[in-house]
Amino acid sequence: MKIKSFFSLGLLFVFSFATQAQTKKWTLEECVKYALQNNISIKQTELDTKSADIDKKGAIGNFIPSFNANASHSWNIGLNQNITTGLLQNQTTQYTSAGASLGVDIYKGLQNQNRLRRANLAIVASKYQLLKMQEDISLNVANAFLQVLFSKESLKVQKQQLAINEKQLKRSQEFVSAGTIPRGDLLEIVATVAADKQRIVSAENALLISKLSLVQLLQLPDFENFDVIDDTNAKDENNILTQTPTAIYDKAKENRTELKIAQTNLEIARKDLAIAKGGFQPSLQGFYNFNSRVSYADFPLFSSNGTLIGTQSAPPFWNQFSDNKGQSFGAQLSIPIFNGFSIRNNVARSKVNLEKTKIALQQQEVNLQRNVYTAFTDANGALNTYESAIVALEARQSAYDYAKEKYEVGLMNSFEFNQAQTLLSNSQSEVIRTKYDYIFKIKILEFYFGIAIIKN
Repeated sequence: MKIKSFFSLGLLFVFSFATQAQTKKWTLEECVKYALQNNISIKQTELDTKSADIDKKGAIGNFIPSFNANASHSWNIGLNQNITTGLLQNQTTQYTSAGASLGVDIYKGLQNQNRLRRANLAIVASKYQLLKMQEDISLNVANAFLQVLFSKESLKVQKQQLAINEKQLKRSQEFVSAGTIPRGDLLEIVATVAADKQRIVSAENALLISKLSLVQLLQLPDFENFDVIDDTNAKDENNILTQTPTAIYDKAKENRTELKIAQTNLEIARKDLAIAKGGFQPSLQGFYNFNSRVSYADFPLFSSNGTLIGTQSAPPFWNQFSDNKGQSFGAQLSIPIFNGFSIRNNVARSKVNLEKTKIALQQQEVNLQRNVYTAFTDANGALNTYESAIVALEARQSAYDYAKEKYEVGLMNSFEFNQAQTLLSNSQSEVIRTKYDYIFKIKILEFYFGIAIIKN
């Protein structure tokens, strides 16, 4: 019996653990953090940052001397003169050669220095791009999260309305049986219940699609057991609406990543222009070369009067390598005089790009100002709309309660009562819609003010 009890307890524990795992509900902060770690777009942008680091290593490499070594071994097969007899005959001779070269840029119009500065700016720009992607994903996740909550509340309202109408249908059936109301009123309630069931199906589909959108943003493998926690309240926790649009814009100019990206791109364009102008200046390179060769063929011996007296085997490899070595070093000056307008065109192209980045920065500032003022106006409008929707819902609820009393005593027919119910349901849906619209627009305004969606 004890074994069975322990076995039953173990099954209960496993079942309880599995149920908790399946019913885990995600908070907004958990969703955003998970997306920042797993979203594909963020991972791609992180790779761009790594590419910028590699480009910097290439720019540093321009300051380091280049060193290269070479070696070759060849066989000459064919008709050659025999050094002993002087006759032509087929024979094979072998040769080995080796060398090394060293080169360094002494002066190159400051192009190497400007390329390194540009690479550092490119790293900064890539980090800003990554931050901008993270901010965009965070905002998209928040929007998708709120859409799930909106869909859940809409479904809840539809189910509540169905439950009310089903109770009303049961009471109407009793009234018809008692002869209190005509059978036509009962049919009207039946049609209303059927319409409610259709709206529930649509609401369930909308909830499924909203969850799927959020799961795709998070790159979650499990979709069926995914759910979010219902802990979002429609309130301005940071009192962002007490700020003025000008104050929010001034703060946004200091914090917004898109402005920092545009400013960094402007600095990069200036470095590109400096690099292009460096092409007009002379360049000076230092060099050092070393080479040697080895032959494996016998060589002739001559007497003092120049008579061939015989041959001697080739000297040892390292003796020849030492005896035949040669070195050269010096400096090479290159002065650009005419290169088919290539340098001039590069400078002109860089100047045009510089002007484009200046305009892009100005456009970003204009866009930011417009977006901030628009977001502030939208948030205020959303708050007013939400408050008006609450007032309208209270009025519709009172009207519905009054209509219900009249319907129950036979002073109102089912059609008029259903109209009161429909207006109440529409008001409930409008409160939900305006609530989450207000929450999201507050998030956008906080976003421009520099308030993160999640606290680090």
